[in-house]
Formats: sequence, C-alpha cells, structure tokens
Amino acid sequence: FVTLPPRKRLDIALGPRYEVGESSSAAAARPVGGFRADYGFVTTVDREIMRDPEREVGYGITDSWDEITEARMSREAWARATDASNLVHGEVISLRTTMPGQISEIRELQAADRRRQTVISELLRIDHRRSTETSESRTALQGQITALQGQVTAL
Repeated sequence: FVTLPPRKRLDIALGPRYEVGESSSAAAARPVGGFRADYGFVTTVDREIMRDPEREVGYGITDSWDEITEARMSREAWARATDASNLVHGEVISLRTTMPGQISEIRELQAADRRRQTVISELLRIDHRRSTETSESRTALQGQITALQGQVTAL
C-alpha cells in the first residue's frame, strides 16, 4: 500500500480540471513531528464535487474552467476598452484638427456681426433724425394751416 501526498491524491481523485491550493488554516492544522496526517477529507471533497461541480468546494480546490472563462472575459473586456480608447483618441484628434477652423470662422462671424451692428446703429441714428425733422415739419405745417384758415375766415 503506497501513501500518496495530498496533492497527488486530489489530482487523481479530481482530475486535471481542478487546481489544488492550501487554505490559510491548513498549515496550522498540519500535524507536527512524526505524526501521520489523516487525509480522509478527500472523500468529503469528492462527494461535494459530485453534488455541485461548478462551485468552489473548499480547501483551495476550484474549477479551473471558471478561471479560463474569467481570463477570456477579462481579455475581451480589455479589447473592448482598448477599442473604445482608440475610438475616443481618434475623435479627439479629429476635434483638434477641426476646432481651429471653427474658431477662425466664429471670429470672422463675430467681426461681421460687429460691422452689421455699426451699420444698424448708423441707420437708427439717421431714422431718428428724419423722424425729428418730419415732426418739426408737421408742426410748422400745422401752424401754416391754422394761419391760412384764419385768413380764409377773414375774407
């Protein structure tokens, strides 16, 4: 009868899909000196694995397929993040090239707007002066009409 170390026993019992690790309490529970350790927990672990092979069963034993899937998902997420970063970088570069032209166009439009405002102000000033002249002319004409009416009445 050959006694195998626990790692070998678990590998044979569980197969290569499972990785074995040591929990933090395992070192403290290990017998000291020449005492032989009882590895009867392997049977318990086997029963737990057969009931639910996808979950972690303790003693550092996990389904390595989960780790492979997690690594693949992590790589895919990294690729998506890199693609998004590259896309954003491209958009930033595009904005850097279009912005100076747009800023120049905005400045030209602002200058044209100031010129139009100056023209409008001048036109409003001319309109006000003509309005004042028209009002004064109307007042003068009303005075003349009143004087003429007085002369017509006197005749």
